[in-house]
Amino acid sequence: MLDKLNELAEGHGALKPGRGLVTGVLALSLAFLCFLGVLAFHFPEYLTTPELRRSYDVAMIRQLMFWSLVVAGGLSLVNLVFRRAPWLAAAAFALVLLSAVMGGHKVEVDPNFPDHTPYIGLDWFILDLLGSALIFIFIEKLFALRKDQPVFRPEWQTDLHHFIVNHMLIGFMLLATNLLVHKLFGWAAVDGVRGWVGALPFWVALPLIILAADLVQYWTHRAYHEVPLLWRLHAVHHSAKHMDWLAGSRQHVIEILITRTLVLVPVYMMGFSKDVIDAYIIVVGFQAVFNHANVSVRLGPLRHLIVTPNFHHWHHSQDQEALDKNYAAHFAFLDHLFGTAVKSDREWPAQYGVLGDYVPNGFWKQVKFPFVWKG
Repeated sequence: MLDKLNELAEGHGALKPGRGLVTGVLALSLAFLCFLGVLAFHFPEYLTTPELRRSYDVAMIRQLMFWSLVVAGGLSLVNLVFRRAPWLAAAAFALVLLSAVMGGHKVEVDPNFPDHTPYIGLDWFILDLLGSALIFIFIEKLFALRKDQPVFRPEWQTDLHHFIVNHMLIGFMLLATNLLVHKLFGWAAVDGVRGWVGALPFWVALPLIILAADLVQYWTHRAYHEVPLLWRLHAVHHSAKHMDWLAGSRQHVIEILITRTLVLVPVYMMGFSKDVIDAYIIVVGFQAVFNHANVSVRLGPLRHLIVTPNFHHWHHSQDQEALDKNYAAHFAFLDHLFGTAVKSDREWPAQYGVLGDYVPNGFWKQVKFPFVWKG
C-alpha cells in the first residue's frame, strides 16, 4: 500500500475517473486535513496561529471536521466495498479511524494554554488548502477556460507538493523576512512619511500599498527573467504546463524568500497601518491564485488597468509574442507604462511552460534544479 501511495504522490499524469482514484484522493485529502485538525486541537499553542485562533468559531470548525470525517469515511468505505483502488481507500479509512480514536471533532481544548510559544501554523495551512480548493475549483468549473482540463490534471502532484511545503513554511518565512527587513532597512524609515501614510484613509492607503508593492514586484519579476542566475530559480514557476488554482504554488522556496523580503521593504518603510497591511495580504492571496486559475475572465477594458487571469496567462505562455512580458502582479498598466505588455491579436495563449521544456517534473527535482542545471 505504501509503495502505491508513493507512486501516486510522485506520479505526473491526470487521474482518470471511474477507477476510484478521484474519490480516493478526495477521501484521503479530507482525512489528512482532519487528522491535522485533531493534532491542532491537542496542541494549539504549538500548531495554531495566534492571530487566527482569537477569531475562531470553534463550534463551526467542529461541525466542519465532523462532516469531513463522515464524507471521507463514506467515500473510502464505498471504494473498499466495490474494490476500487482499495489501497487508497484503506489509507483514507485508516486516517479517519486514527482521527476518531484521537478524539475527532470532540477534542477538548484547555483555554489556559500559553500564547507566546513558537508555532507552525497548521490551522492556516488547513484553512488555506480547503478554502482555496473549494472556492477556486467551483469558480473554475463555473467559468472554465479549458473545459476539458480535469481537476486532477497532469503534474497536479508536483504543484500540491509545492503548495504544502511553501504554505507550511510561510510562518517561518514571514518571521525571517520581517526580521531581515527590520535589520537591513530600519534606518531608511522616515518618521514624517510614516506618520502621513499611517493617517491616510483606508480606501486611499489600500491602492497605495498595492501600487508600492507592485512597483517592487514588477522590477523584481523582470530581474528574474533578465538575470540568468535569477532565472534558474524563476524557471521552476514557469515550468507549469497547465494553468489552474494550484499552478501558482509552484515556486522555488528561495524565490519566495527573496521576493517577500523585497516587497516588504516599501510596506515597512512607508508605515502602513495593520488594517491596510492585512487587507493587502488578502488581495495578494486572492489575486495570486485567481490569476493562475483556469477561468475565462478578461474584464473588458479593465484588463489594461488591473491584472486578470487573461493578462497573467499570457505571461506563462510559450508563444513568441509573450516571452518576457506582463510582469505586473496587480496593476497591468505598469507593463503598458514600461513597454512590456503583450500585444497579440489572439485572446488567449496557445501553450504554457518554459520554452524548450528543460525543467524536470517532481518537487525535489525542481528544488535542486537551479543548482544542477548546466544551461
